[in-house]
Amino acid sequence: MRKLSREKRVQVLAALVEGNSIRSTVRMTGVAKNTIVKLLADVGSVCAEYQDKTLRNLNCKRIQADEIWSYCYAKAKNVPEDKRGQFGYGDVWTFVAIDSDTKLAVSWFVGLRDAHHARIFLTDVKERLANKVQLTTDGLRAYLDAVDEVFGNDIDYAMLIKLYGTEKTEAGRYSPPMCIGARRQSLIGKPDKKHVSTSFVERQNLTMRMSMRRFTRLTNGFSKKIQNLEYAIALHFMYYNFVRIHRTLRVTPAMEAGVTKKLWEIEDIVKLVEEKERKI
Repeated sequence: MRKLSREKRVQVLAALVEGNSIRSTVRMTGVAKNTIVKLLADVGSVCAEYQDKTLRNLNCKRIQADEIWSYCYAKAKNVPEDKRGQFGYGDVWTFVAIDSDTKLAVSWFVGLRDAHHARIFLTDVKERLANKVQLTTDGLRAYLDAVDEVFGNDIDYAMLIKLYGTEKTEAGRYSPPMCIGARRQSLIGKPDKKHVSTSFVERQNLTMRMSMRRFTRLTNGFSKKIQNLEYAIALHFMYYNFVRIHRTLRVTPAMEAGVTKKLWEIEDIVKLVEEKERKI
């Protein structure tokens, strides 16, 4: 791994963050598959550590949270009997929290779509905030008790509950029926109803599917190991928060949020890895 030049590492990471699979990155860069996987692990762990330390004491006003589905190893119906019920085999959900104003990805968590993992996710969100915020989630019932247990009354919380039509699902269709409306439900505090929305975090779901081959539906680019999925997500948010200029902000989310003053490049991410290697 240490023999791979900085320029080649930048080339590999640039391919990965733009939505290329591991195998297509092999063909594009000429770097061996195992080397790319090892680089992803090294970079992913560094990105997770750096953002865990840096994304603290955030002065957010409005947070939107949602969860996005993917699967690992195999789809749930195809998981072998001896691996069923084990986390990392079958359905996996990634919880994401976005600052509505700066578009900063404040927190994310890979787990299951249940109350236990919702509490872990929201606890992490709370620990990163410097003040009381307004929170909007979708209608997932797991959030109801989780928000109350984690934040108590120190939050303005509302759900945006989408209403769907009743048309029959076509054979092989994986998308939900057409959304015919949405209902805003205030649950804790006094959330401003004009800001009860999940539009920005849902747009981030699309960004994740476009930027990580592991999230692309109907392909064989899905994650085979849960650890590699977590590494890829950490790299994605490092690139999204610090490197990629947001089209409407004209700066990166991290710059808009005051987390950093400089525009990062992929080379700066590689330098974090090199710095860690020098300490080993």
